[in-house]
Amino acid sequence: MQNNFSFRFKSLKSFLLIGAIVFSFTRVYSQKIAELKVAADAQTGTFVVPVSVDLDAISLVHTDSLYVVELVRGQSLPVNYQIENHGRRMLYWLVQPNQNTGTRIFALMKGVPPTSTPVVELSNDAGALVISTHQQPLLQYNYKMHYPPQGVDTVFKRSGYIHPLYTPHGQTLTRINAPDHYHHYGLWNPWTKVLFEGKTVDFWNLMDKKGTVRFGDFISTTDGSVFGSYQVLHKHIVFGENGTEKVAMNELQSIKIYRPDSLNNCYLLDITVRLNCASPSPVTLEEYRYGGLGWRATAQWNKHNSEILTSAGKTRKDADNSRGRWAIVQGSLGQDYGGAIMMSYPSNYNYPEPLRIWPESIANEGDVFANFSPTKDRDWVLHPGTDYVLKYRFLVFNGKFDAQRAEAAWQGFAYPPKVTVKVL
Repeated sequence: MQNNFSFRFKSLKSFLLIGAIVFSFTRVYSQKIAELKVAADAQTGTFVVPVSVDLDAISLVHTDSLYVVELVRGQSLPVNYQIENHGRRMLYWLVQPNQNTGTRIFALMKGVPPTSTPVVELSNDAGALVISTHQQPLLQYNYKMHYPPQGVDTVFKRSGYIHPLYTPHGQTLTRINAPDHYHHYGLWNPWTKVLFEGKTVDFWNLMDKKGTVRFGDFISTTDGSVFGSYQVLHKHIVFGENGTEKVAMNELQSIKIYRPDSLNNCYLLDITVRLNCASPSPVTLEEYRYGGLGWRATAQWNKHNSEILTSAGKTRKDADNSRGRWAIVQGSLGQDYGGAIMMSYPSNYNYPEPLRIWPESIANEGDVFANFSPTKDRDWVLHPGTDYVLKYRFLVFNGKFDAQRAEAAWQGFAYPPKVTVKVL
């Protein structure tokens, strides 16, 4: 009996000693490097909002030894985070909706990061890159050359476009090769009237056989617990005589989808377009009613079952030729409802950007097309040796959105919550 007690006592001492060692190890190797304070505002109380900081400006500790927690009432709560490195490290995380006012406090920790698996994943499927979450596809980027239906001129072939773009419930919001516009490719970014080396080129209306846009290469692909992303090179190609071709302009297109906001039944899609001249010759994007980021919407929509509302209060009846920070495009999807809010960033050229919205009188009962067109009322000259950037965000949703919620979403895009960093 005494020996048994002695054994249990020694075992307890050993257990306490091991616990003390583990605790000591944790204290030594889990170190708070910085506090990251996020001011709560209307956006952080309504939607999931992505925030980011320049990680290299805070710490040069290796990425594999860093993680993030939220400090709440003396507890350290795990936070999904992601580090992006395109030459300089940026730390991203999502601020979840919280009705409490005041400041949210997060901490950057040095130690052994908790294990995590990607929530937003990328997969390759027969010439297409698919971004999914929990096996639900959200977006498909097509890099393989797509040909129009049999019997249609192959000049309408195209690569480097998004289709389908899906709602959180899986309905398709885009359309390609509509019989009235075979050159429409879901969500895509060509330019219509372009002056290059004394020649006017059309990269949009492919039937003119003056030019096209092609997928060039993947620059990067990333999946993770906060977002999935890819960067691709698109080449704006001018057709010359005798079958010759010349690249006039390069486009680096960056796509980022954040993990969905299940509370609001939506997710965020960020599109960044970086343009530069591919030769010593300048490129002039000339004034025209189309050009830039275009969205040919699902064939399910028409003037009877869909609606458009802009930040200026315009509807489908008067939105064309107006300007807007954002535009809600939504409608019936079978027994469901959904759509997207198109948002433009304040530093974009000719902001707030002119809108090209098809009027209700368009053929086929009013098919839906929406386009941010920064060159709709003026030229834009691109000089060699300079990058030109356009930034957009789509909030893709099921349900129905109104102006107040759309404005809150845009504020979160244009003016994200400020992160105050205190290095310890």
